[in-house]
Amino acid sequence: MPTASNGSVSLYYETDGDSDRETVVFLGDAGYGAWQWGWQHAGLTGPFETLVTDLRGAGRSDAPPGPYAVDDLVADVQAVLADHGTRRVHVVGAGLGGMVALELARVSSRPRSLALLGTAPVGAGLTLDPLFGAPDDPDALESSLAAALSREFLDSHPDAVERIVDWRAAEDAPREAWAAQVAAVEAFDVSDRLYEIDVPALALHGRDDAVWPIERGRRLAEGLPRGEFVPLDGGHLIGIERSRAVNDRLAGFFDGR
Repeated sequence: MPTASNGSVSLYYETDGDSDRETVVFLGDAGYGAWQWGWQHAGLTGPFETLVTDLRGAGRSDAPPGPYAVDDLVADVQAVLADHGTRRVHVVGAGLGGMVALELARVSSRPRSLALLGTAPVGAGLTLDPLFGAPDDPDALESSLAAALSREFLDSHPDAVERIVDWRAAEDAPREAWAAQVAAVEAFDVSDRLYEIDVPALALHGRDDAVWPIERGRRLAEGLPRGEFVPLDGGHLIGIERSRAVNDRLAGFFDGR
């Protein structure tokens, strides 16, 4: 699979689908590898070309010493898109990835539209530690899913939970890289510049999100000139819990934009 370079940082990405179609780029949440997009990848590949990249610090991308800033991650995404030869894209970002998507849209003309899953315009005051699980500790990986997914989902999908634990062990960021990504969340604040982001934006948020409060998602949508807010039943990883509803929303939102 291809890699791009931002200076000395090697960035992994993979694409699927027809390169003549519009491209949807997926930007992940703090600490998580590309596994988190398995539920959206299959749903959108075909109508769109899909591009999944690991943020620096996670998965198969390099993990330089931190802390990181959202500006660093935006530059990384720009390098990936340049390497792939893609100019205009739809962007799906979750948590930290949503912040990267917002800043990418603010400083560049690349995004056609944004879909923001469980994210916020400002990171101060968030406590993300409950989401972390050390990749070499399966019990910690499983127990930390209680902060990411609703109890209903965890109880009714034990096979999916087992697979997620395996994927996290292979792809998630270790503690130092996790902390470097979390530093980017904590320092981010675009709340007084949302008016500069004038592309269509869809904010999807789990009603029971225990870590990224739903009111932050609501305020995000309200502050964006072309923002739309859609609450859904479920926890933080709404793209997993409500994958069919999320995929339908994304496909309809991106179509023709």
